[in-house]
Amino acid sequence: MAFKSILTILTDPAAAASQLEGAVALARREDAHLDVLCIGVDRTQTGYYYAGATAILTQEAYNQAKEEASAAEAAVRARLEREDIRWAVDTAVAQIGALGGPVAMLARFSDLVVLGKPYGKSGGSAAEAILEAALFEGHAPVLVLPEGFSGAEFGNRIVLAWNQSDEALIAARAALPLLKAAKEVDITIIDPPAHGPERSDPGGMLSQYLARHGVHAEVSVLAKTLPRTSEVILRHTRDENADLVVMGAYGHSRFREAILGGATRNMLEMAEVPVFMAH
Repeated sequence: MAFKSILTILTDPAAAASQLEGAVALARREDAHLDVLCIGVDRTQTGYYYAGATAILTQEAYNQAKEEASAAEAAVRARLEREDIRWAVDTAVAQIGALGGPVAMLARFSDLVVLGKPYGKSGGSAAEAILEAALFEGHAPVLVLPEGFSGAEFGNRIVLAWNQSDEALIAARAALPLLKAAKEVDITIIDPPAHGPERSDPGGMLSQYLARHGVHAEVSVLAKTLPRTSEVILRHTRDENADLVVMGAYGHSRFREAILGGATRNMLEMAEVPVFMAH
């Protein structure tokens, strides 16, 4: 299946300028329709104000969020009007804890969601909530672009992180259009279990599956010579001069990853190339 419906979600068009440019470039490259959702985030936390103040502050916060969404929509329309791709823009207002509703509604009917890194200068709690809503509630694959990335030239050399998990398999299947178009795909396995189901041929069945789809893949089995699995993957990505990482997202619970760290969170914090992930 090709990517024919691409979604990107913005809360601040100025901070997410490179994200929007990357989504436009990808939509043109895939001959896809681009949907842009501009969300005004209502950051009101009810219950922290004196009696009678909550309703007033809630209405003011809602009005401000609505104005921010409208301003973002106007900026996006002004940017896309000169493009030759198919596109549409919509707006929504939601509190951070309720972002899943509008995000999931569109993500469920999109082939791919394009987002910026949720950590760093342009990140924040809203960006993290949007990413998780797209993955968990929208059940959509997400392409996370690093800061400053705005082009369509990626995916020639792909590192496909493989650990035999359901998440990794779902990501590999969802990324098939990118894998088939790549010049080289490196199935990267780190410290495979000695008694696992693939102990005699790590990555062999996945390589065979991809080959039947016309994917040219090789297998790299690496030792965990760095403290974190994500660090080994990133070093291998640099060594292979890869320009895209494909991986499963949140093999552990989101709470555990948020508190203790994990491959997904670490990758999103440190990645220098686009990361395609699915759950």
